[in-house]
Amino acid sequence: MSTISTQKQHPQLTTLTLWIMTIATGLVVANIYYNQPLLADMAHTFKVSDKKAQQISLFTQIGYASGLLFIIPLADMRRRKRLILIDLVLVIIALIGSAMAQSVVLMMVAGFLVGVSSVIPQLLIPMAAHLAKPHERGKKIGFVMSGLLIGILLSRTLSGFVGEHFGWRAMYYIAAGLMVLIWLMILLFLPEVEPDYKGNYAKLMKSLVHLIKTQPKLRIAAFRGALCFACFSAFWTTLVFLLKQPQFNEGSEAAGMFGLVGAFGALAAGLMGRLSDKMDAYKLSGYTLSLILISFIVFYFSSHSMAGLIIGVIILDLGVQATHISNQSIIFALIPEARNRINTVYMVSYFIGGALGTFFASQVWKSYQWTGVCVIGIVLSLFVLAVHVLSYKKASAAVPGVR
Repeated sequence: MSTISTQKQHPQLTTLTLWIMTIATGLVVANIYYNQPLLADMAHTFKVSDKKAQQISLFTQIGYASGLLFIIPLADMRRRKRLILIDLVLVIIALIGSAMAQSVVLMMVAGFLVGVSSVIPQLLIPMAAHLAKPHERGKKIGFVMSGLLIGILLSRTLSGFVGEHFGWRAMYYIAAGLMVLIWLMILLFLPEVEPDYKGNYAKLMKSLVHLIKTQPKLRIAAFRGALCFACFSAFWTTLVFLLKQPQFNEGSEAAGMFGLVGAFGALAAGLMGRLSDKMDAYKLSGYTLSLILISFIVFYFSSHSMAGLIIGVIILDLGVQATHISNQSIIFALIPEARNRINTVYMVSYFIGGALGTFFASQVWKSYQWTGVCVIGIVLSLFVLAVHVLSYKKASAAVPGVR
């Protein structure tokens, strides 16, 4: 009896299971980013300003941060597979609602619901860590993370192409169909993981506050992640509007193609991730944060240069994704038994930063356009770099081994 119980508690992470988790992670996270190359088309459909349409992306990111905060901790209390299947039903409903929205307000509401429900990747990544054998845990997590990064970047390419040729509503119907397929794959092939946490939901949520108070490395990593993703979101939310200006005269498909360019940065970030095992993660973060600053300096001088934008995108995505990987290597080494909740704190901060970046970019675009967006990126990256350097000096002065 005990053997059967152990097998249920710790099923094997097979190659098929790993691929399903990776594909699901990429396709579900893509739901959050489909709208970015389509915002100008949505503005035309709903007869609103570009600034108003940008709020659709803002509400989607706010929704995602909300889902991270209130849904992800449930993974410590509820059966993981069952939670994912229920969540996927909500994703499908939200995507169909987006496709059918008849006003920008309804589109914002639907976007928020898409964000809230599309948190499944943050359930699958810790699940991969749980199922993997200890000696290959990092490798398996990295494989699933590759699906996440590719999904984020190539979602814009796909939605830009679909929006250009079939209209923006078609993208949401296609996304809903993909989620049905993912639901079936998870139902048939994903093993169940029993919950570990024995307390109630209120105590679980209170423990998040305790982690924030007692883990300074978590706080600074969350701060770095938030400001990096603010820069990232400010750029991607406004890129489509820059490309539609006379000097480029391109549509949503061109904006989406930049996702392919950014994929090179993501691949290089994977190489950077392996460096975190060989050098101090704080030093590595200093280098990767500098890349974000450099990218926005390149963007500032590239308002009329497609080549400059391409170079900037590669540098930006490399900096943001490598910083993200470096942050994770730091926080997941803190308290192994609290990794889900540590991940919740970090990822909520991360996407709140993304929402703020979208908000600030939409506010400055109308008056200052691309110059204003670049100034936001430069100021934020300078600020986070300065805070990082100061925190690194403080950490270096601390007693080794004390956390």
